[in-house]
Amino acid sequence: MIDVTSTGHRPTLMTVHAHPDDETIGTGGAMAKAVAAGQRVVLITCTRGEMGDIVVPAMDTPENHRRLGEIRAVELERAMGHLGVTEWENLGYHDSDMMGRVGNHDPRSFWKADLDEAAGRLVWFVRRYRPDVITTYNDFGGYGHPDHIRTHDVGIRAFDRAGDPAWYPEQFEEEGLEPWTPSKLYEQAIPASVREQMEARMRESGHKSFWSVPDDATPEKIAEMEAFAAKMLVPDEAVTTWLDVSGAPLQAKWDAIHEHVTQISDESPFMLMGFDGWRESWANEAYILRESRVETSLPETDLFAGIV
Repeated sequence: MIDVTSTGHRPTLMTVHAHPDDETIGTGGAMAKAVAAGQRVVLITCTRGEMGDIVVPAMDTPENHRRLGEIRAVELERAMGHLGVTEWENLGYHDSDMMGRVGNHDPRSFWKADLDEAAGRLVWFVRRYRPDVITTYNDFGGYGHPDHIRTHDVGIRAFDRAGDPAWYPEQFEEEGLEPWTPSKLYEQAIPASVREQMEARMRESGHKSFWSVPDDATPEKIAEMEAFAAKMLVPDEAVTTWLDVSGAPLQAKWDAIHEHVTQISDESPFMLMGFDGWRESWANEAYILRESRVETSLPETDLFAGIV
């Protein structure tokens, strides 16, 4: 175990996400819990989410789409108020839209970014904020979104490179940022049991979940949906770290997600269960420890296990 407090360094969690709202959905509980424990939390968002849909019909106008990046920045700030997070940064890339759409070809997009250059931007933030723990997505980006995949690609590179002075030497030679080696890297996970709980609860209430098979689905479509679910979900036994976020952290996460008005409707399958449903299915956040430079014992119940 590393006693980081004896060095004057404040234990720090850095969560790396693709768009505003992803941070609350995926790691909101961990962020709120870390803040409550006196730990430092830094959010890095890679794009402004300019290409997102607007789920509120009255807001779904050309004018709002034109300034959606600014709208989502305000939503993010309000959400961070609920989570208690006071430090967040943006990597500076344009939203890549969904796979196969025209946004993928935008030269400003995250999907088109040079990976070494993009990783260097994140390394700059790692060296500046000195996180002990970093979270990112898996290599499927959670659900196949190009910006999520790039977030994974950049996150794993930054984790490996931030402590190596051979990478981006200008950052410490010209800017005074010393190399910094984070201790742990996690990937977010959606356990299969959560899918089962959500589907059962929504079926009982007469609603369909994200994974419900349409009544008119062809065998090919069913196979496609099953293959997608297999990439998106993980067996419970693959989860290394179950973080209890029940109580105040879950309430903060629930309040924060309601600030992302343009992106998440109360009619969304994610929200239809209500807070009672969240207490049943989302009281734990699941993570997979991808790499650790400290000794820890699995399964864990704390992202900082082995550090403090």
